[in-house]
Amino acid sequence: MVNARPISLTVSAESWPIAGSFTISRGAKTQAEVVVVELFDGVARGRGECVPYARYGESVASVIAAIDAQRGALAAGLDRPGLQDAMPPGAARNALDCAFWDIEAKRAKTSVAAMIGVAPPRPLTTAFTISLGHPEAMAKAAMDAAQRPFLKIKLGGDDRDGGDPARIAAIRRAVPTAVLIVDANEGWTAKTLEQNLVACAAAKVSLIEQPLPAADDTALAAIAHPVPICADESAHDRASLAGLTARYDAVNIKLDKTGGLTEAIAMADDARARGLDIMAGCMVGTSLAMAPAVLLAQRARYVDLDGPLLLARDRAPGLRYDGSTVYPPGAELWG
Repeated sequence: MVNARPISLTVSAESWPIAGSFTISRGAKTQAEVVVVELFDGVARGRGECVPYARYGESVASVIAAIDAQRGALAAGLDRPGLQDAMPPGAARNALDCAFWDIEAKRAKTSVAAMIGVAPPRPLTTAFTISLGHPEAMAKAAMDAAQRPFLKIKLGGDDRDGGDPARIAAIRRAVPTAVLIVDANEGWTAKTLEQNLVACAAAKVSLIEQPLPAADDTALAAIAHPVPICADESAHDRASLAGLTARYDAVNIKLDKTGGLTEAIAMADDARARGLDIMAGCMVGTSLAMAPAVLLAQRARYVDLDGPLLLARDRAPGLRYDGSTVYPPGAELWG
């Protein structure tokens, strides 16, 4: 299958300032570095955005190089189905895959939702992230966000000031009614796992993301889960699912990991068939990166698409956020 018209490619790097800083167990950053792709066939244009992630060996330069390498294939008629075999999962394929969905919808004068065969997307409640810090600072940040019903708490810090049990207890005291999920970003160890699980259960946390390093998470199969545990760094595409069911209760599906919406949808179907709950997650990017994930999130139990809320400013036009409610994208943005 090939495209009816040859496609030209434009790819560029963009930097978007974060409001304050974004801190997880692996460090802090003040800028969201993204790569934007535009496909043009002489009539229709499609766009996609990805966020290169160093944890997976990606950089802005390497992602741009991988996208640039597809210029000849695009000119020769490479299409979205063919892209799945032409490139491996990851940020580079994500930007191209989402741009293909966008241009296909614009050619057909329809929506991506209609092309997929799902109902028109509905507004969703997204988590809002509280960065890692000292317990008092995190409690204050949670209190400042107390109007938001669903908070995602970054843990995985050192043991000073009582460590992660003190952090999550302080946050629960600050926001007694909020739904809380915890993301340790591989920051716990087999030694600290049980005490942190107990602390999260005591704080009535609803979900814990990736407590142990992806390469050392077998202990999760041998310990009780008083709080459901979600795979993030351990889960990338469908090929990674088979080994997860004994260790995890849910999977965080991010388009930058799956390599686009095409694989993300297939992965969500496979995960549900295996009895895993689904979280629709994101890296820190603009509304252009979130827009395709809003479609994925329609089938997710947990939605974490707050990337634009963490920025000092978003691209325009962008997604509409009303507090923690995110609305489906308009065609002028994507899809």
